[in-house]
Amino acid sequence: MTIRKLMLGGAMTAVLAVGAWAHSGATGVVKERMEAMKSMGAAVKALKPMMSGEAAYDVEAVRKAAREIAAQSGDNMTALFPHGSDDAPSEVLPTVWTDRERFEYLADALEQAALGLEQAADNGLHAGQSGMMGGQSGMMGQGGMMGGQSGMMGQGGMMGQSGMMGGQAGMMSADHIGQMPADGAFIMMTQVCSACHDRFREKDD
Repeated sequence: MTIRKLMLGGAMTAVLAVGAWAHSGATGVVKERMEAMKSMGAAVKALKPMMSGEAAYDVEAVRKAAREIAAQSGDNMTALFPHGSDDAPSEVLPTVWTDRERFEYLADALEQAALGLEQAADNGLHAGQSGMMGGQSGMMGQGGMMGGQSGMMGQGGMMGQSGMMGGQAGMMSADHIGQMPADGAFIMMTQVCSACHDRFREKDD
């Protein structure tokens, strides 16, 4: 199994977590946010086959799904989590309110990643040695997405202290993400989803 398939498999774990928010019996703002999460989950599920090569790549479909996710993130997402809205069947953890700054940051990061994916749609999927799975100069290489301190997943990168998942000063802009291959932008977006679920949603039994 290639690293790309493993990463996309991880992306689908995030998708399933998104879909798990939808439960019957919800009312008011809890129902609204569950419907928003379900909508985002459906958008990501529509993207996954294209990103994994299981379906033909459709630029307009990528843009549409990315716009749907962006519309449900950022301030629109945080507005659906007012203090005290944790009644069943909500699966929200108290950290949504005790670590509000982090929650708002990840909501904004998701919006930027989705807007970036919309821009990246025209770039298509990665290809060749200089692409996402390429060598040391590629996204997966030593200095790339999974690489060292200067890479996106390194100490100074996406998952590091100053990267997209780190402090506010390090958030990647939509324009920056939009320069990536579409599947790279997609994986980045789902990494934000996973980070949010890990910290702010109850784990399934």
